[in-house]
Amino acid sequence: MSRRPAAVAASVLAVLALGTTSACSSNSSASTGSSGSTPTVKLMAGGLDKQIYLPYQLAQQLGFYKKYGVDVQLSTEQDGGVGAEEAMASGQVDMAGAWYNHTIEFQAKGKAVEDVVQLSGAPGEREMCTKKSGVTSGADFKGKTLGVTDLGSGTDTLTQFLAAKKGIKTSQFHRIAVGAGSTAIAALQNGKVGCVMTTQPTVAAIQKKGVGTSAIDLATTQGATAAMGGAYPAASVLARTDWVNAHKDTVQKVVDALVATMHWINTHSAADIANKLPASYVSNQLVTKADYIAALTEDKGQFLPDGLMPAGGPKTSLATEKLVGNVKGSVDLSKTFTNDFALQANKTEGFKTTTTPAGPNG
Repeated sequence: MSRRPAAVAASVLAVLALGTTSACSSNSSASTGSSGSTPTVKLMAGGLDKQIYLPYQLAQQLGFYKKYGVDVQLSTEQDGGVGAEEAMASGQVDMAGAWYNHTIEFQAKGKAVEDVVQLSGAPGEREMCTKKSGVTSGADFKGKTLGVTDLGSGTDTLTQFLAAKKGIKTSQFHRIAVGAGSTAIAALQNGKVGCVMTTQPTVAAIQKKGVGTSAIDLATTQGATAAMGGAYPAASVLARTDWVNAHKDTVQKVVDALVATMHWINTHSAADIANKLPASYVSNQLVTKADYIAALTEDKGQFLPDGLMPAGGPKTSLATEKLVGNVKGSVDLSKTFTNDFALQANKTEGFKTTTTPAGPNG
């Protein structure tokens, strides 16, 4: 995940134990606004301007947080700084806009974190490679230097997974952090890496500049299923279980707003979505607005219409974590996610759900 400017504390705080920081968090989390009735929630995302994370900002632009009675203060990851999931776990923010797999990793480390609403059924990533690299699948990673957003990030895990599925060990290739956007593109252009795993709009910019093409597609639910053996739940909202239990009404408001956003995405075009986002997200030094819309049209299938964790998703994610060696012990998947808030949000609004929800075993 990319690190972008945000008002966050020094990254050293991220390694503090959950028990040490939860008390501090409870003093500031979900505080009431000036009216004394609207809770405030701090949510950090792994790159607000990335297409895979667009629902968080779109909900703000549509006025849905306000509509459902919650003041969500958004921030984004900082280059070289603490990750969104780490900031959440250490109490710097209340919620994280990050990938579901982190809940599994946290449980393996003895920390209780859960996914309260699932926004996508695919990573939204593509392995972008130069023609010179000769990469067409994970089997070709051997001897290559590959770019990921950050070591330990979701893209890092996926890169290792694609290799492991083809029998390639992590010791047989090299991974380096290249971020996203201009830094990822430069790494390809300069020959620093043969491939980078990245998302839109960086993908569109790489294609437009002619420095790389999509070798492996994990951008849609169908693509992820083909490459990984099942839907891979990625973008979501994560929070510490103790915080969720202490702020259920507030959590429900946030989920209500995001479920309404997912329904809006499902019933509107890529152009409609782009028109609602901040201008700097859709037209900048990397892409034109037309490029952004074309890319979103292509990869819009990653988004789930109802915020539900899809059946089989947690199992696929756990299998990925085990294959790359991030998790070695047993994991209780029922404690890593809940569909309760999303089901209630859909019921309240009268939305028809189409995603088959995961059961307690994933």
